[in-house]
Amino acid sequence: MKAKTPNESKAVVTDLILPGETNPINNLFGGELLARMDRIASIAARRHSRRYVVTASVNNVAFQRPIPLGSVITLEAKLSRAFNTSMEVIIDVYIEDRENGKRVLANDAIYTFVAVNDNGFPVEVPPIKPETEEEKSRYDAALRRKQLSLVLAGKLNADEATELKALFFGKEK
Repeated sequence: MKAKTPNESKAVVTDLILPGETNPINNLFGGELLARMDRIASIAARRHSRRYVVTASVNNVAFQRPIPLGSVITLEAKLSRAFNTSMEVIIDVYIEDRENGKRVLANDAIYTFVAVNDNGFPVEVPPIKPETEEEKSRYDAALRRKQLSLVLAGKLNADEATELKALFFGKEK
């Protein structure tokens, strides 16, 4: 399979936060934001794989700042890495300042999706070819996150987690 760049999977959506989407203190419900992030991340994964995709895990969500009623938010998602059948997607959520239009990062998340065929069975996905320094950094970090997840789940022996060992002990010579 031919490698694709992260930009080929990029998905962007801008929306307005309305009263029915907020909690009693007029900030966006966390669950509402999670649903929006899941949808945009699935679009990015689908664009990369050109297959149906299912959410395998929500690896990290950082609620860095509240999103008030009336805010204009922009969600951006793109693949950081593709493995055999799974894909890691990073989602950044920005709040747009009403007066000057500048964007501030409000939240971010990392989701993992698996590409499936019409019968729901996992299928191979194309690899990712990172281009920018940020894409390369996210690509490298994705393998460490995957190894950590596998070690914690008991599916990989810690001695076999080469990227984690290198992170803590340096590269073996």
